[in-house]
Amino acid sequence: MSKTLASSDQHPIAGALFKGLIWFFSKLPLGLNRRLGQGLGWLLWRVPNKVKRITLINLAIAYPDQEQAWREQLAKQSLVELGKTVTELGPLWLWPQEKLLPLVKEVRGLDLLEAGLAQQRGVIVLSPHLGAWELMGWYWSVSYGITSLYRPPRMASIETFMRSVRERGGAHLVPTDMSGVKALRRALKAQEIVGILPDQDPGASGGVIAPFFNQAANTMLLVAKLAQKAQCPVFYTFAERLPAAEGYRIHVIPASEQVSDGDDLVAATALNQGVEQALSLCPAQYQWSYKRYKNVPGQKLY
Repeated sequence: MSKTLASSDQHPIAGALFKGLIWFFSKLPLGLNRRLGQGLGWLLWRVPNKVKRITLINLAIAYPDQEQAWREQLAKQSLVELGKTVTELGPLWLWPQEKLLPLVKEVRGLDLLEAGLAQQRGVIVLSPHLGAWELMGWYWSVSYGITSLYRPPRMASIETFMRSVRERGGAHLVPTDMSGVKALRRALKAQEIVGILPDQDPGASGGVIAPFFNQAANTMLLVAKLAQKAQCPVFYTFAERLPAAEGYRIHVIPASEQVSDGDDLVAATALNQGVEQALSLCPAQYQWSYKRYKNVPGQKLY
């Protein structure tokens, strides 16, 4: 979500403005913070913009059998949740552990994760762009420790700040290159947790075209390769945003064994199906504004 606030401008003034906004958001009580995010999302819905256009395109692909009015209502709800995702960066990045941890009201499936760790092969947690996804890396880091892939922001002036807030709970961020992949393998070998965003486009290499809501999408193979080598459990996990200022409910959902299948297409399809299953629990909180169907040869939807 940092990409939503950040731009490709490398000027330090833009970075200072970004950090100033995060600081401002962190000073608000959670209820007021969310109302501000709701207002931002309402503006995204009311004013013509690229974010709204992409959201409507993706929802038309995902729910072709639903009436347009239904999809528009879901799009509006999704943009409101997107606004909350922006403003809650302040609390999620800057609030201390003793203030942030009590906001996690429930962890459904925690026993499954702990049983997975007990196998002593490490665990892969997949956190889609769903709910308060920025919370997940921090939560697992303070609870168990985590090694996660990290893609530097477009604004170089905020990279140090972003790394510091994401690692403040003990997370270890590694780059999205071979050195990062090796670090993930070492973490699994050490029986630790590694974190990956499973619905992120892997770019020109490292992926295969597989269906996501029955539409071709460039899908990563990293999860399959890591799980095959480590023979470790894989889980989807996300923080559902509860109403008003109640906080969050974390879900832990076991992935299908097929996510580590030796057939790339089978594994990638299973990976996407797991994301679909997770977001079905709270579809309005999914980041539908992401260009999930880009980088597919012969396909131009945006």
